[in-house]
Formats: sequence, C-alpha cells, structure tokens
Amino acid sequence: MSSTASGKNGTWRNWGGNVVARPAREVTPASVEELASAVRRAAEDGLTVKAVGTGHSFTAVAAADGVLVRPHLLTGIRRIDRDAMTVTVEAGTPLKRLNMALAREGLSLTNMGDIMEQTVSGATSTGTHGTGRDSASIAAQIKGLELVTADGSVLSCSERENPEVFAAARIGLGALGVVTAITFAVEPEFLLTAREEPMPLDRVLADFDQLWAENEHFEFYWFPHTGNTNTKRNNRSAGPERPVGQVAGWFEDEFLSNGLFQVAQWVGRAAPVTVPAIARISSRALSARTYTDIPYKVFTSPRRVRFVEMEYAVPRAALVDTLRELKSMIDRAGLRISFPVEVRTAPADDITLSTASGRDSAYIAIHMFRGTPYQAYFTAAERIFTAHEGRPHWGKVHTRDAAYFAEAYPRFGEFTALRNRLDPDRRFQNDHLRRVLGP
Repeated sequence: MSSTASGKNGTWRNWGGNVVARPAREVTPASVEELASAVRRAAEDGLTVKAVGTGHSFTAVAAADGVLVRPHLLTGIRRIDRDAMTVTVEAGTPLKRLNMALAREGLSLTNMGDIMEQTVSGATSTGTHGTGRDSASIAAQIKGLELVTADGSVLSCSERENPEVFAAARIGLGALGVVTAITFAVEPEFLLTAREEPMPLDRVLADFDQLWAENEHFEFYWFPHTGNTNTKRNNRSAGPERPVGQVAGWFEDEFLSNGLFQVAQWVGRAAPVTVPAIARISSRALSARTYTDIPYKVFTSPRRVRFVEMEYAVPRAALVDTLRELKSMIDRAGLRISFPVEVRTAPADDITLSTASGRDSAYIAIHMFRGTPYQAYFTAAERIFTAHEGRPHWGKVHTRDAAYFAEAYPRFGEFTALRNRLDPDRRFQNDHLRRVLGP
C-alpha cells in the first residue's frame, strides 16, 4: 500500500484514486514550530490549510486547494510513561511503525483496525476502528493530544486540560486544527488467539448475538451472490505463541488474499457476468486456521488490492435486519459485487462525532474494485443504512450532509460551536467539510 501520491503539476490523489486535489502549495514541516508558522503564513495569504497522511480516506476530508501539509517529518515516539501506561507519538507516525516500536518495548494498543498503513493522526481523526465487544476505536484510546489551531497557537488537550476540545478533537476531521501529537493508553503486550473459519451466512445471522457475546473480537466477511462467510474470532490467550507459518502465511495472506484476489477482480471488472462464479470460488478459497501471536500481527493484515469503500455504523441491534435487507437488494437489483461485505462491532464511546458515540454499534462495509462503477451499489446500500439510523464512516464514501448529521449525532451542535470558536475564519475548511459540517 503506497503513501500519499502527488501526480504531475502538484496534483494530489488519495489511495483509492477517487479524490483529486491541486493545492496552491505544499509544506513538510520538521517541527511543531514550523507547522505553526506555516499556518500563520497561510492566514496572511488568505489560504486554507489541510494536512494529509497516507491518503487512505475515500472522502475528500483532507483535500486541499490552499496549503497541503505533509506531516511525514513529524514522526516517532516522544515519550513512554510506564507509570501512566501511555505513549506520546508524533502525528505523522504510521500505525505500522508505532505498533512495531511498541512491540519492541513490550507494549501494545488494546485494539486496532485491520490495516496499519495510515498515520496516527489520519486514522484517529476519521474514526478508524477495528472490532470489539468491549474495546473501542483507536481514537477512544487517546488520553491526550496536541494541535495547532487557526491562529498558529499550540493547544494541549486531555480530560483535565481543555476537556471540551479533547471530547471533540479525538475525531476532529481536521476541522479544529492540525494534530501534531497524540498520547495513547497502552498496556503490556499480550497474546491473541485467532480462529478463522468459513461459516454459512444464515448461521452467522442466527447466532450473531451469541458469537458477539462469546468473543472479545468477532468479525466476518460475507461474499455477495453466495450464502458463505469467513469468520474471525480473536481472544486473549495465555499462550504459547503459535504464529502462522511463513509458507502458509504467504500462501493465504499474499498469494490468495492479494495476488489471486487481484486477478479475480480484473476478470470480474472485464466480464461482470463472471462475478457470481468468482464469488463462489473466492468464498471457499480460504481454509480454517487457528494461530496465536502478538496483537498487531493478529488484528492487521496486508491489503494490496485497491478499492473504493462505503461503511456505515448502525445500532448493533439493527445489524441482522440491515444485512438481510442488503442481501435482498443485491439479489433483486441484479448487481455484480466482486468484493466481500465486512461486518464488525464497537461498544458505545463518549467522543462527540464518533460513529459509536452514545450507542453500541455494528459496522457494515461495502467495497468495489477500483475502476469499477460503484455508484448504483453504494446509492442503494446507503438508502438501507440511513433507514436504520446509520452513521457513515467519516473517511469513506457517503452522500450525507450537515442536516443529516445534526439529527444523527445528539452532540453535533457541540462540535460546530467549538469549531466556530477555534476556527471562526474557516482556516481548515474545504468543500467536503462545508457539506458535512455546514458553512
């Protein structure tokens, strides 16, 4: 997976290839002071400011037409506090680098998403999450953060210091300032046993509540045009460590899940009539396996096939009905869907604009191979998701606006009021934020 890419003439494109921006200028600050200076200069020149990480959002949340800030020199761990069990890390640090550094120190985040290419600030600002019965998103593990605000000042936030900013800026969409450092809660490194196995969709839906309750982390992938899923259950283990063998790991995680899957996507894009047959083969390609390893080697996996994605959080109690409606819509509409549908969960949290804010949630993520028309599928699915009070992932394709979010989030007004205070001149505005947050 590549990092943020610039094309000719200063053009910036996101990882999915569906967002393009042409900033007036780019800056790569090597310190917080340089970043603050760049924000002040942008204000003098009447330019907006947006920071980009690896460009893994499928929305234009980070698209810049003014000053594009690349935080790639703001990387590394500032400090580890073993008494408080926290780590403070520079905002441009990739999650992969953080996970590996923590492992060397015998530490770990409690939960994480299934990829780790994003920067810590990009991942948290858009609400990146994994799956968990009791443990929530990456942003919910934040204990403090530092950001440069619209006037170039540096603000430190925690539950005790600027708590109203802390409540919102953990998932701030880049609308409140440029995050420069994050302090995460960590714990001593532990082992997880992963159990991956195929399971009929009807059984998963019938037993979903039990599967969720019995496992610390449960997720599954359903293959449209089939009644098949691949399930994954991750639970803490006393050991011993039994990682996936090198050859087996390469065969399943690289050859099948990336290499062969890439070829299948090419074929399906060129000849959509083959998609149902490909889906049936793909859903049976991976065999059951069980392994035990440190957290980031269990939670995450390589994702090299590029796609465009929509994901909605619905109340966890509404998941089964929502997924059944999605399946019925795909069958009825005659769509050809070559990517599996991913389902995960998260407990309620207290972050102002978290998709799990105030309610236990289930996530349904739909994907289409990059370059394949996705609008009909996403539009039809979005109607279903919104009918179940869905909240779209802030970094994934959706068509919702500020009026919708004002109804979907009880504390939406708190966020916009804070934004008015911290950024009255909309230094961190772009067209996307104007749509989702209002002018």
